[in-house]
Amino acid sequence: MVSDGAQSPRRRIGILVFDGVKTLDFVGPAEVFIEANQAAPGYEVVLLSPDGTGVQTSIGARIEVHAAAAAAGRFDTVVIPGSELPPSKFVTPELLAAARQLSWNTRRLASICSGAFVPAELGLLNGRRTTTHWKFAADLTRRYPAITVEPDAIFVRDGNLYSSAGVAAGIDLALALVEEDHGADIARRVAQLLVVYMQRAGGQSQFSASLSGPVPRSPLVRKAVDLICADPAFPHTVQTLADHARVSVRHLTRLFRAELEHSPAEYVAFIRFGIARDMLHAGHSVTEAATAAGYGSSEALRRAFVARIGVSPRKYQQRFRSTRPVADPEVAIAAAAS
Repeated sequence: MVSDGAQSPRRRIGILVFDGVKTLDFVGPAEVFIEANQAAPGYEVVLLSPDGTGVQTSIGARIEVHAAAAAAGRFDTVVIPGSELPPSKFVTPELLAAARQLSWNTRRLASICSGAFVPAELGLLNGRRTTTHWKFAADLTRRYPAITVEPDAIFVRDGNLYSSAGVAAGIDLALALVEEDHGADIARRVAQLLVVYMQRAGGQSQFSASLSGPVPRSPLVRKAVDLICADPAFPHTVQTLADHARVSVRHLTRLFRAELEHSPAEYVAFIRFGIARDMLHAGHSVTEAATAAGYGSSEALRRAFVARIGVSPRKYQQRFRSTRPVADPEVAIAAAAS
């Protein structure tokens, strides 16, 4: 790869697309760089394909490209998106040849989602750390034992090689690259314009059904849920909720599990955690968030955050000030670097 000193004043961002490419994998990062031009002009996004012809994306739309990879010149950054197709289908000899050529002519090489299989197949990741979407992580590990795969990371940097989990995580990675180039203020401005977070705390494991549960269907459960949401700091118990709904504890518990996939106590914890998290997003202190959400103490809130997403409330809040990870052994976040 070319050195920092070899880059031109204008930062050319090459995005290598192919038939079956996941649309958001390349559109999301591209929009980050284009949006950054409003605050710090200088990015030029160039769509590339192995042979210079247009490609069909994952949503069936056909897009044209600017150039063939071999004829495109040098780049500051090359991005290789992924696909919903299995790697055995989309990682073709033509795609590998194009990626190899681009790797020789760029300062930074980044992969999104299953795009990690491309530099892996080229041997560029041997002895390095990388990540991919959680559903591809086991296969990547099995196929390439010389690579350290971090399956829970949102994105990873190892030297001048970058990788991200998938889909929206490509936006996280692109924001980190913008911060590298122009600083946290510009990256934050881009995140605000795109209405996204600077960097999500925790790892891929936080994006589970337990954090986006279903809504209640029956009036009885709705009545109990409304009481919880109206006063989350109240010391709700299954008995008080059952009394409010005028049903037995056993019946209310059965309805909660059937409709909300949680016991009443678990649902109370779920609501309190969401309120505390939103207050931290809004800039409130950990103590204020703990009090408003009914945790009783900052320590109780800290234990809840560590148990759910592997990071303390304070460190979680700090993650939204910059794309850069906080260097603290308490923070169990695999999303290393930048």
